Amino acid sequence: MTKSDLITALSKKENLTEKEATKVINLVFDGFTDTLKNGGRIEIRGFGSFHVRKYDAYRGRNPKTGKVVQVKPKKLPFFKVGRDLKKMVNG
Repeated sequence: MTKSDLITALSKKENLTEKEATKVINLVFDGFTDTLKNGGRIEIRGFGSFHVRKYDAYRGRNPKTGKVVQVKPKKLPFFKVGRDLKKMVNG
């Protein structure tokens, strides 16, 4: 499902215009993004949770050249599947 599919489904289910549904979806995604940017955690019961994992700097290897390179520290969003969703997917 894409973002536009989600907007279309919301507009049909809740009798909203595409423009109104787009505003709602963007509001939700912007809230998620802001929360994660600020180091927060998002939990949707039965679905899963999102949080940011911090990774320290490390030495990596360029697979093309084989040269050792220093990889800078980074933060990446991480999703952990909820128990209910896991059960639904696995039948």
